[in-house]
Amino acid sequence: MSEQAQPRILVVDDDPVILRLLQVNFRLEGYEVLTASRGDEALRVAKEQHPDVIVLDVMMPGIDGYEVCRRLKEDPETAAAPVIFLSARAQDADRDRGYALGVVAYVTKPFDPGQLVDVVRRATSADAD
Repeated sequence: MSEQAQPRILVVDDDPVILRLLQVNFRLEGYEVLTASRGDEALRVAKEQHPDVIVLDVMMPGIDGYEVCRRLKEDPETAAAPVIFLSARAQDADRDRGYALGVVAYVTKPFDPGQLVDVVRRATSADAD
């Protein structure tokens, strides 16, 4: 990826309304947005497209976000991409499990799209440092 290229973000959520909201917000902020609505699709897109950051829902049918994150971090091709969990699960145990898997942030639903953009911006700039 050249330095002038737009940062590439993969947004994964099984709720089409949230997926569309995030897609619009991140595009307005200058990101190239990739989307997936299932865990297996997220793994495939991440491996093929090499996003700079991944925003990942925890509760999804099939492969949940925890398992997707574990697999991303185990794969040398996707391990470096910062993962941000976006979830309605707000218990300390849920957060702890996410951070133990290597997520850089855990944002709970309902969320402020502007704050999520800030979290993603920090994750991508920290990755560039």
